[in-house]
Amino acid sequence: MISELEARVSRKLMLRIIPFVMLLYFVSFLDRVNVGFAALTMNKAIGLSPTAFGLGGGLFFIGYFLFEVPSNLILHRVGARIWIARVMVTWGLVSAASAFVVGPTSFYVLRFVLGVAEAGFFPGIILYLSLWFPARQRAVAAAWFMAAAPISTAIGSPISGAIMKLPPIAGLADWQMLYILEAVPAVLLGFVVLKFMTDTPSKAHWLQPQERDWLIGKLKLEAEARHANAGHTAGALSALRDPRVLALALIYFGTSAGLYTLGLWAPLIIRQYGFGSFETGLLAGVPSVLAVVAMVWWARHSDRTEERTWHVVIPCVLACVGFVFAGNAATALTIVLALVVVNVGISAAKAPLWAMPSMFLSGAGAAAGIAMINSVGNLGGFVGPFAIGWLKNVTGSYTAGLYVVGATLAVSAVVTLMLARQSRQPEEPAAAVPIEERHGH
Repeated sequence: MISELEARVSRKLMLRIIPFVMLLYFVSFLDRVNVGFAALTMNKAIGLSPTAFGLGGGLFFIGYFLFEVPSNLILHRVGARIWIARVMVTWGLVSAASAFVVGPTSFYVLRFVLGVAEAGFFPGIILYLSLWFPARQRAVAAAWFMAAAPISTAIGSPISGAIMKLPPIAGLADWQMLYILEAVPAVLLGFVVLKFMTDTPSKAHWLQPQERDWLIGKLKLEAEARHANAGHTAGALSALRDPRVLALALIYFGTSAGLYTLGLWAPLIIRQYGFGSFETGLLAGVPSVLAVVAMVWWARHSDRTEERTWHVVIPCVLACVGFVFAGNAATALTIVLALVVVNVGISAAKAPLWAMPSMFLSGAGAAAGIAMINSVGNLGGFVGPFAIGWLKNVTGSYTAGLYVVGATLAVSAVVTLMLARQSRQPEEPAAAVPIEERHGH
């Protein structure tokens, strides 16, 4: 039974923290995938083939991969407020600079540098949420935060489509205006972060002393329980070697391949059915609206039942089926329905997946482990879009690439089951219970 004090603290955390981090991720995701809409005219303007576009789109994640762990360790040391502000300002400036690419090489360089600039944002926020929300609320908190990605697609797609219909302004083409206009909010929000974000509960003057003390005590008790467990990992190097971290990274790989295939290629896939830029934006946004509802409902169910494994497996299988369905779609209606299935599956899997690391990681181990899961997993954001572009060049169709991305989600489902089974193997008599039960889940 939740006490009145706990309910009050929970409500304040949700109202103070979640809308703000959602806004930050909304802008982040918009700047990350607006290249899919820019491609409607940019590719021809600067001479990008499907393979070159897929490669450049994916190079973002190589820069992201290389700098993710160092960035999150710095965040752990200097605090989220300063580091998240730095991340936002630099990625906004780089995103705006993307308006001035002139060919494949400069496109590759700017996408790579954008990944470097944004490295640490997503895992930094996941780490930040773990410092504020008790374990039983963590999946829902993560779900609301990550709902900003499909919301960004739902709202941002029509906006991007509308910007792409603008006439040339000051000699800038539509795709150049898209990059510049959508980069401005990131830079402005970077300065808002410095004013608004609170690093830790101990500095939360917007909580009453009784509320602050309860939250600090609750989080401390959970941390002590993790430390007392034989499977707990607190050190950065230990976390990077932990096979559970590598398994979660592989699971996340499939969901990232699916998510960024949608972000980069959905506008071009829909456009082939004869729609204009704005109509393409509306149709690309429809599946994301349903994905938000599914994501939050599924996360609440995962928290309420205190189960994670099947809450990851079932959505991954659903998304896999959706990609196969998309590969066989013959009409605009069937492709939109397929994208709905894919969006719902990918979005629903993420919150239960991100509730898993904090079951066995804390401190620098959490900073390094969460960053490793995100950086390695996000390489799927390179592989998925590149596979689609390369196979489109080779076969003349999107079908083979969609099948490949679907297969990565099937692998995610299998690895999740293997991880759960391994967690039940008794390394020693006291550990012979599932990962969720060993860590209070």
